[in-house]
Amino acid sequence: MSRQLIINATPNEARVATVENGRLLQIDIERSRHRSAAGRIYKGRVLRVLPGIQAAFVDIGLPKAAFLPSADLIPIESPEGFGSGSIETGEPPLPPPIEERLSTSQELLVQVSKEPIGSKGARVTANISLPGRLVVLLPATAQIAVSRRIEDEDERARLRAAVAALGEGPGGVIIRTACEGVPEEEIQSDLHLLRRIWQQIHVASETAASPTLLHEDLDVVLRTIRDLHVLDVSRVVVDDAGELERIAHFIETVMPTTGPRLELYEEVEPIFDRYDIETKIEKALQPRVWLRSGGYIVIDPTEALTSIDVNTGRFVGKTDQRMTALRTNLEAATAIAEQLRLRDIGGVIVIDFIDMASAEDRDSVLTALNDALQEERTRAEVNGFSPLGLVEMTRHRTRESVAQQLCSPCPTCHGKGVVRGVATTAYDVLRTVHGIGNDGSGRRHFVLTLHDDVAAFLQEFEPDSIANFGHKEGVEIAIETTTEGSSGHFRLEAVPAHS
Repeated sequence: MSRQLIINATPNEARVATVENGRLLQIDIERSRHRSAAGRIYKGRVLRVLPGIQAAFVDIGLPKAAFLPSADLIPIESPEGFGSGSIETGEPPLPPPIEERLSTSQELLVQVSKEPIGSKGARVTANISLPGRLVVLLPATAQIAVSRRIEDEDERARLRAAVAALGEGPGGVIIRTACEGVPEEEIQSDLHLLRRIWQQIHVASETAASPTLLHEDLDVVLRTIRDLHVLDVSRVVVDDAGELERIAHFIETVMPTTGPRLELYEEVEPIFDRYDIETKIEKALQPRVWLRSGGYIVIDPTEALTSIDVNTGRFVGKTDQRMTALRTNLEAATAIAEQLRLRDIGGVIVIDFIDMASAEDRDSVLTALNDALQEERTRAEVNGFSPLGLVEMTRHRTRESVAQQLCSPCPTCHGKGVVRGVATTAYDVLRTVHGIGNDGSGRRHFVLTLHDDVAAFLQEFEPDSIANFGHKEGVEIAIETTTEGSSGHFRLEAVPAHS
């Protein structure tokens, strides 16, 4: 069964779900007050150049300055090249240091390659790219590249000729997989449109003050429709008539011969409930994912990396320990690839598979993981097993994960996932109370507010301390208990003396 897009559109939010055989493969969410910044092109101004890390901070008009690494500057081309690379050794030439290429207050065009995430500002690049349905325009280069997924050499040559026949224009071109079998007129039309867009951006940049937004990519709905060839989608179901009309117009304009079947959902039941997507989104926010065999994986994202632990769980196998571990790991490899895509987890990922002594078994698991990642639109790289038996991999991150978009840090544990224990808090209370008689403030009347669980602990295990609160320290302490909030918090407040 082919894949389908289920689109829930409201004036304030659009949610696009990719579904196959009842499985939720991907969920994209965009809110009108917080449009995706990835792909935007700005005329920015350099705030600081940092030779120590070979990077610069650029003002692009967002609350936080954008980060521009030296590697993302446009290469300097000259007959002699640059740097101290060696032809004999095959070392690539080194670019001049960033302080020789950028200066404070300098203006330049940059594109957001990674959205602001958490406390970090956006990451930008000067190597701008404009994606179309069939090709990608690279204004800063002159090369013509063909997608590696197009393997037929005759077809690759035909596509290169189709692009070259349009004549020289600004920038190089990446020919996308969707071009395979497409008439050259359609390919040239797509490239011509992108060149016209770039020309408009270039002209606008000459007179615009910095920082200024010059270009913004399509919204999440049209962006997904544009990339349908990657998702292999043949049916789109939308619950809003206006949105359906907008999609139909876009398809008619840019992909008239290959558009999917469009359907308007008009039932009373919400569309995401009808296709059981809400439940699947909720599951994607949970750390534990059960495997069909009875094993499970635990996904634990942190600021530095995401760790994934594989466990046999209820699965005990039928033959021996080796086969139990191998079967669980093979199933987990496929599930991990699906979860990374569904949750949109990026950055460094460390996977702790069940221990395998056989090198052949480890190779089988790596092959299964790499095969499962082939369906990815997002670039991922598996580095194999480390000496500690962990699989290290990276996945390109351009925006916040689904959990970061839909959730906020817990106000009780502040995102740590744990709270102070009852006993720990109880003894914190005793130390705090013990110190108030010696603080020199002269205050003698207090109200102590603590959680019911902490009060019960003190009453059971430290009854003498409770009884002597006031007597020992020469102060008067009134105790109030509450069931609200965390047991890890308490409050001791001075109050005026009784009249």
